[in-house]
Amino acid sequence: MGSEVTYNRIAMLRAERGISRRQLADALGVHYQTVGYLERGEFSPSLHLALRICTYFEVPVEVVFSLEPFPRLGAESRPA
Repeated sequence: MGSEVTYNRIAMLRAERGISRRQLADALGVHYQTVGYLERGEFSPSLHLALRICTYFEVPVEVVFSLEPFPRLGAESRPA
């Protein structure tokens, strides 16, 4: 199997809550650069870290992570 890509909404969740990369990293116990790598898709989290991220944001896993690209915001609500 080729390179496995996992898409995520970490940056969006962080932005809508006004949380810096450093604040999220501190809460998760990781280096702030790790959050950047995760957001850019350069690093896939372990299952344990992924679940901790979801717990931190208080959302289900499928809200944060996907095997398919997330639709652009507003894309599904535009009139035809």
